[in-house]
Amino acid sequence: MSTRHPRYVKPQNVSVPEGQIWAAHLLVKHNESRNPSSWKEPRITRSKADARKIIEGHRDRIRSGSDSLGDLAKRESDCNSAHKFGDLGIFGRGVMQKEFEDAAFALDVDQLSDVVETASGLHLIER
Repeated sequence: MSTRHPRYVKPQNVSVPEGQIWAAHLLVKHNESRNPSSWKEPRITRSKADARKIIEGHRDRIRSGSDSLGDLAKRESDCNSAHKFGDLGIFGRGVMQKEFEDAAFALDVDQLSDVVETASGLHLIER
């Protein structure tokens, strides 16, 4: 018997303070990540090239509408935020890694980033 996870539903009518954003992400780590382990795998050995293929596949599924970032993050993300469907909450500048922050703040609401590389691994970000 398989366990079904509830489907992620984006909260509505949330007030985000000026200068801050609300974002979610999906992270795929690789063997060059600063901490190559996750809640799913104690030791991540995949190459960066393999991680890129995986995250590009996730990106394509999200863009096609066959999956949402939240639902994929719940199953596939190497970040502990997977347990919250990738939801990182509301944050301002200076909190996240610079590459992540720059990409997240450049997005429009409901927009999905392309693949973003940081020391943690490869991300897809949705604002």
